[in-house]
Amino acid sequence: MQKIVQCGNIQIPALGFGTYKLTGSEGEKAIEQALDIGYRHIDTAAFYGNEQEVGNALQNSGLAREDVFVTTKVWPTNFTKNQFVPSVEESLRKLKVDAVDLLLLHWPAEDETNKLAANLLLECYEKQYAKNVGVSNFSLAQFKNAQQLAPVICNQVEYNPHKNIGELLTYLQQQNLLLTAYSPLARGAVLNEPVIQHLATKYAKTGSQIVLRSLLQQQNVAAIPKASSPKHCLENMQVFDFELTDEDMQQVFTLKKP
Repeated sequence: MQKIVQCGNIQIPALGFGTYKLTGSEGEKAIEQALDIGYRHIDTAAFYGNEQEVGNALQNSGLAREDVFVTTKVWPTNFTKNQFVPSVEESLRKLKVDAVDLLLLHWPAEDETNKLAANLLLECYEKQYAKNVGVSNFSLAQFKNAQQLAPVICNQVEYNPHKNIGELLTYLQQQNLLLTAYSPLARGAVLNEPVIQHLATKYAKTGSQIVLRSLLQQQNVAAIPKASSPKHCLENMQVFDFELTDEDMQQVFTLKKP
């Protein structure tokens, strides 16, 4: 049973499908397969150049729009008064939706540009182009600044057992906001850790499943692994039939780098 993260009145499937580099007919097919397997949270971005493929896959899936949580992002070159809203409108056209469930600022720029972007994010929220808004790759200080200007509910950052983001994660948890973890497997680097290999044997799971489970057991954390093969796509989804003990979670936490 897929876990749902509840942030205020918003429900977000904890396990999403990352689509970075999934382009063209092969990318579209991979996204369709993910939806078919049961993913109900799809993450894309204007910068990925595959919003059209995501839109086609959503349309071809036959799923009701409200059944899939869709995230996209605005690239910093569009953090201007003239380009921001039109770029979001273009994203909606490519995705074939009236609104996305979550619209993010993809990367921070300098402070004044971030302020402008947060105000434009609020404008898109008020135009109902996005049901929720947030940021990606923002530091804690940058996130707090954005909070002053727009109702941001999420910070999407690289997070895996090697990444120490304790202060940011604690803040988001205290505020009942979402942290979405991209590169949750550290591009495979964490799978070589003896701790992960030991737990994989103990639970009769793969290393990837142990890592994903360790993230999804944390409060207010969602993860968006990318998998182009149906085998890995399905494997990543099979993490809701077991639970790591507190002691085993602490073992995973020892892998954090300074």
